[in-house]
Amino acid sequence: MDRAKASLTEPAGQRDTALAPAQRDLLALAIAFGAIIMFVGTGGSVLSGIVRSLAGNGAGPDRLLTNALLLNIALIIFGWRRYRDLTGEVAERRRAEEQARLLAETDPLTGSLNRRSVAAQTDFLVETSRAQGRAVAVIMVDLDNFKQVNDVHGHLAGDEMLREAARRIGAQLPPGSLLSRFGGDEFACVVAFDPAHGEAIDRLAEALIDAVARPVRYNNVDIETTISLGLTRNDGHERPLDAQALLHVADIAMYHAKKHGKNGYAWFDPAMETELRFRSELEAGIRSGIPAGEFVPYYEKQIDMASGELVGFEMLARWNSPRLGVVKPDIFIPVAEEIGLIADLSESVIAQALLEARKWNPRLTLSVNISPVQLRDPWFAQKLLKLLVESNFPPERLEIEITESCLHENIALVRSMIVSLKNQGIKVSLDDFGTGYSSLSQLNSLPFDRIKIDRSFVTQLPDNPEYATIVRSITSLGEGLGLPITAEGVETEEVYKALAEFGSFNAQGYFFGKPATAEQTRDELAQLELLLEPPAPARQVSTRKRRASNG
Repeated sequence: MDRAKASLTEPAGQRDTALAPAQRDLLALAIAFGAIIMFVGTGGSVLSGIVRSLAGNGAGPDRLLTNALLLNIALIIFGWRRYRDLTGEVAERRRAEEQARLLAETDPLTGSLNRRSVAAQTDFLVETSRAQGRAVAVIMVDLDNFKQVNDVHGHLAGDEMLREAARRIGAQLPPGSLLSRFGGDEFACVVAFDPAHGEAIDRLAEALIDAVARPVRYNNVDIETTISLGLTRNDGHERPLDAQALLHVADIAMYHAKKHGKNGYAWFDPAMETELRFRSELEAGIRSGIPAGEFVPYYEKQIDMASGELVGFEMLARWNSPRLGVVKPDIFIPVAEEIGLIADLSESVIAQALLEARKWNPRLTLSVNISPVQLRDPWFAQKLLKLLVESNFPPERLEIEITESCLHENIALVRSMIVSLKNQGIKVSLDDFGTGYSSLSQLNSLPFDRIKIDRSFVTQLPDNPEYATIVRSITSLGEGLGLPITAEGVETEEVYKALAEFGSFNAQGYFFGKPATAEQTRDELAQLELLLEPPAPARQVSTRKRRASNG
């Protein structure tokens, strides 16, 4: 920062304090200078008298003048020493002020600018670049999966990773660029460039990705990470943007790059801001919707293909949003997982489903999908048992579905969780089988009760011989391991007939009916005489009215 500008922003009291040492310097110097003048004025006569007296050619000098000369000498020595001391004090003060300025403007870990100072310097760089006919690009950099580095290798390793990342990023930036540690594992780069050669920024982004991706050696271990970049330029918007706005939109672009695979970069587009705003609304809606009871269970029928009988339901969560209407889980579940609310959401919906399923015929089962995030909770089995006790639902009628991808996160934790659930009488099935990399040894060592074939294989059975081969193989595997099979995605009669050729399955899909609300499911079970207690008359009347109004 320019010293002239900095001084204008200081409070008056601080400026007065800063001037006081300089004023004392001048006073000490004036005293010494005056003493020197007096010494010149009196020294000639006094010294000449002393010389004549020593030579025996006359009387000694005047005693008063001699005393004055000695006083002048003392004042000269005092003034010079005082001036030297004060000069040292001023120099030390200036060094301290410079150190304080550096601490206020830079990040102590990496030595780059901090978030507070980069905005002002970005504005200055934008103005000077505009005067030179150049444009400015802002690049937001975020280290991918940096939390994992801290968790696995420790925070000292994380600090070394940040220092090395800052060094490598700075080495790639052209002279005159700005580098700031924006916070945590996020950096901001501000680069001036020729607007006629915007591709130079793309090349710079690729160079940054390659540079940071190289392993960092720490305690004889190679630690690797990647980065996601968000880019914007000050001449690519309808209206001029200041530094804060440029940093903001670059951050949006960086978030977009992370969301779409990481280890890459994306230029800002206004549509990204709309997407981010929608995402923010989703987060706020989820946070308020869970305690408001907006998340409810829907039920998809499961049919025994051999007998055609209804054997149970899979519970699917839906969000009855006051603003968005009915929202499907593929939209809100990933968001709930990222903001740490999937456990609260899931437990809320499971609790509702258990109370509802308690009224069904005891031979009907309830299947519930579990998020991988919940499986990382060592208390999940106890929480589920608490829900079963509160709803008085028999554990043997509950089936928990675990996706195949969960087996690769922490096989020991998954095995412990499955055993704990089965000890409570709960059945556990392997969901989406065929899409992951489960080995026979894993299937044999984990006490699953059922395999569910992923819908992507089932829906294309009539038209894809390769998928038919996969389904046949899974069927043979299930028979060999003694595991019953459920096929998802049975949506047409053609798929149903093709699936029937491979053996006896439980099946579910739109061919048997779309997922229904608790009220619709209760009405259908009442018609099939599969309810332990009939629906209340008021509910039946309201249902008839709704059907009549629907036409």
